[in-house]
This record gives sequence, C-alpha cells and structure tokens, in this order.
Amino acid sequence: MEKKASPYKRFVCVCTNTRDQGQACANPGRRGDAIWAALKAGAAKAGLKGKVRVTRSGGLGLCEHGPNVLVYPEGEWYSGVKTGDVAEILKNISD
Repeated sequence: MEKKASPYKRFVCVCTNTRDQGQACANPGRRGDAIWAALKAGAAKAGLKGKVRVTRSGGLGLCEHGPNVLVYPEGEWYSGVKTGDVAEILKNISD
C-alpha cells in the first residue's frame, strides 16, 4: 500500500442510486444520472478537470430529499437538486 495526497482539490459525489420501491435519487423522474452527467461535463468545460472529481455515488442516505450532491472537503450538501442548479454548484466549487 502506498499513501499519497489526493490529486484533486474537491470531490463532488452525486447520488445515482436506484431502488425497486420508494424514492431514490436516480429512479425515473428523479434525474440523478442527468445531474451527474451535467456536473461532469460542466466541470470539464470550466477547466476543472484534474482539480475536481465528479463521481457517482451509491445511496447517500437521504433519498427522500434527493437528488443529492455532496462536495468534499467542504462537506456541502445539496438536496432536491435539479439540472438547472448545476451552474450554481459549479460556480461554488470553482471559487
């Protein structure tokens, strides 16, 4: 095992969990996958590639409030995210 510092300044975890029953962030109509794709493309377009890692996440535990996005190391939590919110999230992580 080799321990190194993270090459990324921030991690953006987007819940793309689905469930057979109940509400999950990527179930039909919830758009978790679309939010992940928009954040990933937006980060690349903003020149954040290599600085910010946008990644899919399994359930973050609060699907009833989702779709959810979690930004580390700040620990910022966004819930009820819509694709129209992506620009604001990107602005916040690029500051």
